[in-house]
Amino acid sequence: MTPLEIFALAVFIFTYALIISERIHRTVAAMAGGSLVLLANIVPWEKVPLYLDLDTILLLAGMMIIVNTTRLSGLFEYIAIKTAKLAKGEPIRVLLLFSVVTALISAFLDNVTTVLLLTPMLIYISRLMEVNPLPFLLSEIFASNIGGTATLIGDPPNIMIGSAAGLSFNEFLVNMGPIAFLDLILMVFVVYLAYRRTLKVSPEKKERILRTLDGLDERAAIRDLPLFRKSIVTIVIVVLFFFVHDKLGIEPAVVALFGASLLLFWSRENPEGILEKVEWATLFFFGGLFLIVGSLVETGFIGQIAQWIAYHVHTEGEAILVIAWFSALASAVIDNIPFTATMIPLIKAMGTSLNTYPLWWALSLGACLGGNGTAIGASANVVVIGIAAREDIRITFMDFLKIGMLIMILTVGVGVGILWLRYVWW
Repeated sequence: MTPLEIFALAVFIFTYALIISERIHRTVAAMAGGSLVLLANIVPWEKVPLYLDLDTILLLAGMMIIVNTTRLSGLFEYIAIKTAKLAKGEPIRVLLLFSVVTALISAFLDNVTTVLLLTPMLIYISRLMEVNPLPFLLSEIFASNIGGTATLIGDPPNIMIGSAAGLSFNEFLVNMGPIAFLDLILMVFVVYLAYRRTLKVSPEKKERILRTLDGLDERAAIRDLPLFRKSIVTIVIVVLFFFVHDKLGIEPAVVALFGASLLLFWSRENPEGILEKVEWATLFFFGGLFLIVGSLVETGFIGQIAQWIAYHVHTEGEAILVIAWFSALASAVIDNIPFTATMIPLIKAMGTSLNTYPLWWALSLGACLGGNGTAIGASANVVVIGIAAREDIRITFMDFLKIGMLIMILTVGVGVGILWLRYVWW
């Protein structure tokens, strides 16, 4: 290893050690690490926009503005009360309902957008039912990553893989859809088993909750009716643009920023108050983390590991196992976008000796579901944890790791089994 590779790896390990230990704020750790790789010129200044992933950061910022503006109207409380009434005050129904809704939306929209819209509702409902919000928030995170695995547009790695391999929307749905469906059922079952004691309410408490729900008028939760209507129209417009942005050649970040500016202009709300509530710490955390991972890509460290794996793979069955599990473990600790970008040319190179068609699904499986392994494995994870912290709900790295790693292993295992059956045994 060259001195630059050693330095980049040391910064990466040290930064993640600080994040895991929680001795200092994760944003401070990421910013410090990012600054070090810039100072050492491992990531040249002219390449900062390349590694900073402005599409993700600006998408986050735009959706945060939309959500913070919409919150003033009472829309989230309105939907929360309607949902709680539909679940009849039963925590397990809320867990199941929101998991399914989150997965479905995440299959067609950006995961971060999904959790930004749903997290405030979940927190409100859990407080209304007087139960621990942790299982609801965790299941939302897991469901968003699982749902994003199902389609071509569900997660950035899938978009990159589909473009590189020429895979269609229907191919993703046929190959990854059944895996996502089974994984979602498995995830809900595991979360329920892990938190079943906190998901139970006594008959007396349930009766009190139902009386409370019956006494709640969702229409009374609307604090600003004109803003309520404008928010709904804006969100619908943004969602529609997300569905067709690729056909129009528009980046998702542009859609989010357009929606944010439209709602601010239309509603005439004070932008200073809205911008103060943006999760700036989360945005800077992503920025620092992207630069640190960029240093590993820039020095060739990630590429060397991937090449070593490719060199030792000899059959399609071995390739599926190695690529899926390596991608999952790697994506649990580093950003899956640069990782996927590194793996794509290597899989193409393996086409001289292997059928690469099933290997693309193995890469998609690991890159998307690996994000469930740790608290920093996917954008949705960090966003939900950040929103929860603002509401005084603490989700530590170890709290997440205990169940997240189990969910990752089980869901990836199911996916690998299905791919193995479909492309090796049959």
